[in-house]
Amino acid sequence: MKFLASLLLVAAVLVTGCKSTEQRARDKKATQAKKEDPKLGQETAEMDFQAFLGRLRQAVRARDMSILAAMMTSDFAYVMGSSEEGDRKGDGVFQYWDEQGLWPELEGILSEKFVKKGEFMVAPPQFANPAVEYDGYRAGIRRVGGSWKFAYFVNG
Repeated sequence: MKFLASLLLVAAVLVTGCKSTEQRARDKKATQAKKEDPKLGQETAEMDFQAFLGRLRQAVRARDMSILAAMMTSDFAYVMGSSEEGDRKGDGVFQYWDEQGLWPELEGILSEKFVKKGEFMVAPPQFANPAVEYDGYRAGIRRVGGSWKFAYFVNG
């Protein structure tokens, strides 16, 4: 009797633990729908961006220049100069931020909501609004080779 009860219990576990062909077909259909759903792709891109932004904010708070450098584009813009002065890009950004005391300003801008403007995600949102003539500090992040990169933090 114990043997028969044990055998029935094992059979019940095996039968209920295995997916039926119907369940597999539903799972396959759901997976295909996710691949074809453009909203899901946007959500994934949004999650990817939010993860990048979280790491960027944390690196700025810690002033971790090695991590920040890896998150920036090679031509990172940090000064928009006049025609005679010219723009400053690339090397020297951390020294400039130290000399100008811009770390708190950078933290503040990065804490703002980011919105799409052209090929960039920008903060603060006022910068992306054409009705507002925003001329303060702003930050831009864009995709480079499939990865998000911090592209600029400039004033004016």
